[in-house]
Amino acid sequence: MGELWERIESLPIAIEGYELTGHDREYGSFTRPSTLVHLRGGGEEGIGEDVVYDVLDHIAHRDVGAVHDLTGAGTLGELCALVGELDLFGAAAPAMEASRHYRRWAFESAALDLALRQSGLSLHEAVGREPQPLTFVCSTRLTAFGDEAGSSTEPIRKRLAKYPGLAFKLDPENDWTPELIAEIGELATVRVLDLKGHYRGTPVDVETDPELYGQVAAAFPEAYLEDPDVNGETRPLLEPLADRVTWDAPLHSLADVEALEWTPRAINSKPSRFGSIRELFSVYEHCEANGIAIYGGGQGEVEVGRGQIQYLASLFHPDTPNDTAPSGYNDPAVPSGLPASPMDPVPAPTGFRWA
Repeated sequence: MGELWERIESLPIAIEGYELTGHDREYGSFTRPSTLVHLRGGGEEGIGEDVVYDVLDHIAHRDVGAVHDLTGAGTLGELCALVGELDLFGAAAPAMEASRHYRRWAFESAALDLALRQSGLSLHEAVGREPQPLTFVCSTRLTAFGDEAGSSTEPIRKRLAKYPGLAFKLDPENDWTPELIAEIGELATVRVLDLKGHYRGTPVDVETDPELYGQVAAAFPEAYLEDPDVNGETRPLLEPLADRVTWDAPLHSLADVEALEWTPRAINSKPSRFGSIRELFSVYEHCEANGIAIYGGGQGEVEVGRGQIQYLASLFHPDTPNDTAPSGYNDPAVPSGLPASPMDPVPAPTGFRWA
């Protein structure tokens, strides 16, 4: 058992019940569904965000409502163990198996928030780390859903006009031309290239193209190459660049990190992908012990979950290219007045909240 988990597992918790509320957000023709889990007890409330991607999974969850009895758990560790044993989808199996991790994270993060608030503690006090200014990059993937042209430099130009020092995480597309790649290179600092090599049958699929891999790797020599499709055609290109290859989508546990063919220099850690707090903390400790950098990632959180991943990044990997920008950076209007990177930490006085 890791030291981080030992610091919090015995936190007392008293749950009287819970409620689910919908907070879906529209992005042009794309709906990002979001359901908040509100755990209540002792005059306090803990909140977590369900980032399951399928809208029907959210509707089914809200329709069923608060059917699980969580009142018997006396500590955070007991509550998390109970949640891990429950089928949080019931008869309505999820559209994606990974969604089970996402929903479990919603309940466990709400439980962590509640336990801390009931004890009058903040997360950073509980784990013995001070929040640091948070470096972040801007991912423009949402522009592919019709608000802005996904293959145009206009989204980059609009953001840099208001936030000149902004760096980017970009998803190379099959229609990227050498001219477009060169234009991007002249405009922007690119810290991560998400090659989407592990997505099949999704709206963000990218066909594996060794030529595209080679072009973007050469054009952005300082960028991580995230989630390439390693096959017979791409391996000769990628093996010499192995220290730049990072992973995200295939990682759902510490065992997945340990099983990687190439020991990575860095990984993308999306807390909800790991599902449980204990598993996430074990990944943090493993990476720290083995010199593996972590940069945080988001899953389109629209409510409390966005602040929670920023909070974790500020504690465990504040100086890396965290894909945890304030959600306003994904707004096609690019509002003014957003925090610039690095952003000052703003933890709430108690709980697992970003104020």
